[in-house]
Amino acid sequence: MKKRNINSLRYPPLYSKALEILSLSRHMSYLYQDDLSGLQSNGQEHPEIYFTGDIIQQSFSLGPEILKAEEQTYSEDKMRYVARLKNLTKKLFYTCERLEHSSIQGKEFLPLFRKELKQFKKLQRTWTLML
Repeated sequence: MKKRNINSLRYPPLYSKALEILSLSRHMSYLYQDDLSGLQSNGQEHPEIYFTGDIIQQSFSLGPEILKAEEQTYSEDKMRYVARLKNLTKKLFYTCERLEHSSIQGKEFLPLFRKELKQFKKLQRTWTLML
């Protein structure tokens, strides 16, 4: 008997990509927290430490917005959630760019994260047309 993947039956592929982005953002935050958690030479905390939290919060918000858009019956309501999702994606690209210009040591995850965001954006366009 074959096992069925329940997530692939109930949710669109965009949702699973959003979960991948969330997982990747959590790993990035864990990796970068050591570089940014120390104090600066003047005794102040790094203002860039909040970038990692921003990425986690924004990527965490992707999934619920997708599910809310799927639940709506009227197209105007669906498009409102699609607009929110586009805004979150744009913010994720901007936060990723801010992290690239920060003083973190290991930036090897950022190109991978940006690649996943581009794939998400492509899936998002297709999903929007099918919605």
